[in-house]
Amino acid sequence: MSPLIPKQKPLKWTSHARAKMNFYRLSEQKVRSVMHSPKRVEQGIAPGTTAYLKPGGSIKHPHEIWVMTVEEKNERRVISAWRYPGVTKPGDPLPEEVMRELDELPR
Repeated sequence: MSPLIPKQKPLKWTSHARAKMNFYRLSEQKVRSVMHSPKRVEQGIAPGTTAYLKPGGSIKHPHEIWVMTVEEKNERRVISAWRYPGVTKPGDPLPEEVMRELDELPR
């Protein structure tokens, strides 16, 4: 392994993230793709989280795919993933529905 390439932390998936991926029909590979090459990276709405965004859809029906992760000592945990209909502006707050779901997560 080259010293220039940092070692990647293994990904762990919460049951909430798996349920959301199933609901929004997002594959594990699609979520990894969003994290690997995001269009935008922001501080997540939950404390200590990072949110990744990748646009999708068409001009007529645009949407965004969001992935929220938390960095832990030996792993990166995917805590949520969703498909947002429409286009958000950088720094805009998340919709209330997503905020409620994040509040319901067990801590």
